[in-house]
Amino acid sequence: MKIFWTALLCLSTLFQTAHAQEFSTVFKASQKYLVLPVKNGAAKHNVELWIDGEKERYLNIELAEGEPDWLAYLDISAWKGQDIEFRVDKWKANFTVQQSDEDKNALPLYKEKLRGQFHFSPKRGWTNDPNGMVYFNGEYHLFFQHNPYGREWGNMTWGHAVSKDMLHWKEVGDALHPDKFGTMFSGSAIVDSFNTSGLGKGAMVMFFTGAGSWGQGLAWSNDGRTFKKLDRTVVHRINKDNRDPKVIWHEPTKKWVMVLYVEREKEQHSMQFLTSPDLKNWTKSSVILGGIGNDRYLFECPEFFELPVEGNPAEKKWILIAANSEYAIGTFDGITFKPEIERLNGQHGRDFYASQTFNNEPKSRRIEIGWWRTHTNKGDMNFNQAMSIPLELKLVRTAQGLRLTRTPVKELENIREKTFTVKPTRLKEGGANPLSDIHAELLEIRTTIEPGKAKEITLDIHGLPVVYDVSKQQLQIDGVNASAPLVNGKLDLILYVDRIGVELFTADGLLFMPVNVNIDTSKQSLSLSAKGDDAQLKKMTVYELKSTW
Repeated sequence: MKIFWTALLCLSTLFQTAHAQEFSTVFKASQKYLVLPVKNGAAKHNVELWIDGEKERYLNIELAEGEPDWLAYLDISAWKGQDIEFRVDKWKANFTVQQSDEDKNALPLYKEKLRGQFHFSPKRGWTNDPNGMVYFNGEYHLFFQHNPYGREWGNMTWGHAVSKDMLHWKEVGDALHPDKFGTMFSGSAIVDSFNTSGLGKGAMVMFFTGAGSWGQGLAWSNDGRTFKKLDRTVVHRINKDNRDPKVIWHEPTKKWVMVLYVEREKEQHSMQFLTSPDLKNWTKSSVILGGIGNDRYLFECPEFFELPVEGNPAEKKWILIAANSEYAIGTFDGITFKPEIERLNGQHGRDFYASQTFNNEPKSRRIEIGWWRTHTNKGDMNFNQAMSIPLELKLVRTAQGLRLTRTPVKELENIREKTFTVKPTRLKEGGANPLSDIHAELLEIRTTIEPGKAKEITLDIHGLPVVYDVSKQQLQIDGVNASAPLVNGKLDLILYVDRIGVELFTADGLLFMPVNVNIDTSKQSLSLSAKGDDAQLKKMTVYELKSTW
């Protein structure tokens, strides 16, 4: 990349001044991308592209004045053959507009030190909330909040990736760009199987919040690759902050339902329900109130769906989840959601946020992916943040009442590369390590341990201790604690280990504990030990996993 960019800087100088001011030049679009040099941590500049007197793109970017850390690629193929005016504010260095038909960043891509190897992250730039998760035309579509021009939050755009199995993702270009509505905040997508919208039978229809107007916009696609936006908002700003539209089809009433986060007076959080026959015209139907201020109950990114109770398919309940995974279980008649159980905690980890589930899932499963706030904005990493593994949600009856469970999707079995079976053994304090012969970077671990009279059980993974305090019946990972009562005197664990953290499951998915921590996987060592007294390892299987990139 250094040779490439040095050559660009040697081309004709279009602008140079000792005083920063607006720089403007006109060029003809002849290749797929406009190339923008990025220097992590540099001063930010506002960049605009104008075509035929209209501002078609605007962004805020850490433009490199010398050698860049990486190159961002802005797709200009839609305007091939047309003149584009390029503007940048407060610019005082030499700058030459460059185009390219290919990505000339240094490789290897997806092999970076802090790149999750079976968690989705964008090629480059920042990501946060998953958006518009839907199965359409034989593919799982994952849209995501994306800054294509920097590794920190900004320039909110809907990135777009597709997959056949929710594990092997391919980015296919950004889908929704900032426009007159503002930057593109979070939302959802559905398949309009009956063409209620008139946008085409089976069209993918997407809903987003325009952060400029705080209205809810509509976009659609008939092929899953090209996108159009309706030239108006379909829901005007309701009150203060309102965002993150989740849209579903309600079969009994034959209407579409939108659930929208709305901040009310006195900073009270709420979820607003709206209905529509055609996805374009919406009527307010009901409101459910949440917490106030720092009480984040029912705050942001609503998720809403119906699930049968395991073992009794005739009994169904509706689930309303907010961004922090707190949820309520109740009934819904197409107008009003009536909670029967509230303020349940959906996960007990760290920095798992704004999860969404796939609409139109082909196997009728409820599959969830969350934003995992990873620690990846370090050194020469030119991407930042990741998604969780895909999780299957189920509703089960427990002694405490109905609860959601989260378990890894079955598709994850397909990335198992090597299997290590550990024989049952007694764990003695100071005794032999039954895992000493296992050396692998990416792991799936399944085990059952009977602590007995031991005070503490420790599973050390590449230097990261996963500790179970027997008296407290509590798990601890990197300072994060979660209650994990024994079931019939046993502790069942499932763990997925990547470079960016651990996702732990126990009690058949009643406890989901994602912990974001950069793991030194170069150690590739495992150990299992007991403290205070003996414990019994009943069974353990360790799988070495393949990268999905």
